[in-house]
Amino acid sequence: MDKGNSFGRNIIPGNEKERLEALHSYNLNDLPDHYFTNLAHIVAAAFDAPIALISLVRENKVIFKGNAGMEDRNTEERGDSMCSLAILGNEPTVFVDSLAEPCLLTNPNVVGDFGLRFYAGAPITAPGGYNLGTVCIIDKHPRNFTEKEQVLLKRFAENAMHELEMRKSLYSKKYQNRSSL
Repeated sequence: MDKGNSFGRNIIPGNEKERLEALHSYNLNDLPDHYFTNLAHIVAAAFDAPIALISLVRENKVIFKGNAGMEDRNTEERGDSMCSLAILGNEPTVFVDSLAEPCLLTNPNVVGDFGLRFYAGAPITAPGGYNLGTVCIIDKHPRNFTEKEQVLLKRFAENAMHELEMRKSLYSKKYQNRSSL
């Protein structure tokens, strides 16, 4: 197991350098954000989940840009965050009962006081196919997650990516206008 990685497997995508360049191109700070927090509350309500997060996976940390139900935490170590696993694929990552998943049995969020039992996270995918983070839901009880729910979670992730793209476009136009003065 890598130091700082409680999953016992590689959590770094093959395109990590390019993925991080794409992430940094959005000029995002690490603070929670009103839009993404509202989106997290909508996601939590849509799935009747106690916790929903809009996360960005940085070099060593996972930043919660939107947070419903876990407001006392804004970050998580990348090596302990389920979001680090969810950005490895293009479909939602779902753990219906974390205690039945061998790769999670040393994760402090699962075996520690937090007691995570359910996780579903859809990657927020930038143009070029780079998974920047996730829209995820968490519960302290096992639960089922249907294909229909997976499709809805993916749509929320697409919505988060659309917002990031809109902000990048506005930021770019703002600075283009300043440089032409």
